[in-house]
Amino acid sequence: MKKITIIGLGYVGLPLAVEFAKKTRVVGFDINQLRVDELKSGTDNTLEVDDEELKSVLGRQSSKGLFLTTAIEDIRDSQIYIVTVPTPIDDNKRPDLKPLVRASETLGKVVKKGDIVIYESTVYPGATEEECLPVIEKVSGLKFNEDFFAGYSPERINPGDKVNTLTKIKKVTSGSTPQIADEVDALYNTILENGTHKASSLKVAEASKVIENAQRDLNISFVNELALIFDRIGIDTNDVIEAAGSKWNFLKYKPGLVGGHCIGVDPYYLAFKAETLGYYPEVIYSGRRVNEFMPHFVADKVVKLMIKKGQIILNSKVLLLGITFKENCPDIRNTRVVDIVDELRAFGCDIDIYDPWADRGEVQQVYGIKTLDDNTDIYSKTYDAIILAVSHEQFLKLDYKKLVNGNNTVIFDIKSVLPKEMVDGRL
Repeated sequence: MKKITIIGLGYVGLPLAVEFAKKTRVVGFDINQLRVDELKSGTDNTLEVDDEELKSVLGRQSSKGLFLTTAIEDIRDSQIYIVTVPTPIDDNKRPDLKPLVRASETLGKVVKKGDIVIYESTVYPGATEEECLPVIEKVSGLKFNEDFFAGYSPERINPGDKVNTLTKIKKVTSGSTPQIADEVDALYNTILENGTHKASSLKVAEASKVIENAQRDLNISFVNELALIFDRIGIDTNDVIEAAGSKWNFLKYKPGLVGGHCIGVDPYYLAFKAETLGYYPEVIYSGRRVNEFMPHFVADKVVKLMIKKGQIILNSKVLLLGITFKENCPDIRNTRVVDIVDELRAFGCDIDIYDPWADRGEVQQVYGIKTLDDNTDIYSKTYDAIILAVSHEQFLKLDYKKLVNGNNTVIFDIKSVLPKEMVDGRL
């Protein structure tokens, strides 16, 4: 096999680097020296790769193994480059391609004749050929599809999922020529157990990724809108879903907060592309509006329940359980729990946040929010309201009787995992 460089060693890049390193020589490149040093010590704080598995592939071997670096000189002799950098949105909810452009600039300094550059980062259809490859051409002086070639194989990592892992999923592949498409497809099949789907073009592969997550976003927005309607009717959304779910073809999506690096972001990439072509995507934006409203609904609902119980809202003590974007996972990217925090603070609530999975320093750095120390005795205080925002396994084992401030405490279960009789409200 050819020597591979993985650009970006986060949730997507590291598992990819480790699996390929079992087959061939791999260089893992990242601009974050702290991340590289952490991985060199054999520890992955994203928890996507087991520490022992990581240690087993580290080091330069004659034919295989993983070498980690921040130095561009170390990646010059690779023949295949796979880009797995983040593709977020900016404050105006427009695609932020700066990490992708910077990675392409780096590649332009090292790519050689005959090399293949494969992008995995989520983008709108056409971005690879319109935004990334011209950068490589400009920096390198080489001609795309004559001197170097490209592939696109969208990542399908689901953070915290230990079942649908990289080697067990079916992966979409594509190439800039039929021959390159075959080579890219064969490359990924060396590490996959369930094969690939070879798309007909880079654009088709790009589009397949964004609609995967846009579809899920819209399905969740529908049940979130149902939750808003049923709250006004005075019936429990989950009871309705269970009843409807007795039909064989009903899809049992649950209401909730929609955050993370994909579902709350990717629809904006597709919408952006549509607008550049003169089409305003009504359905996509409608779904996004509903899902972005849910944190505000939760905060407003909790405050109303507190008032009904005679609580004084100003300076009331509120405990938020969880700040990551999903359960049993340390990923805080695009978490919508922070919107609940902002809303409750606007009401004058005094908030504690407890999350044994989240890195306190990262939460402070990214969101400017302090969370309780891991060594804090969670039962050292009582609260006027408790919001279960993320269903970490630890929260299912808490003794909530020790956390309540008498019978007037409001318990709101966003994830609907606690016994119905012990909560005052849920989505």
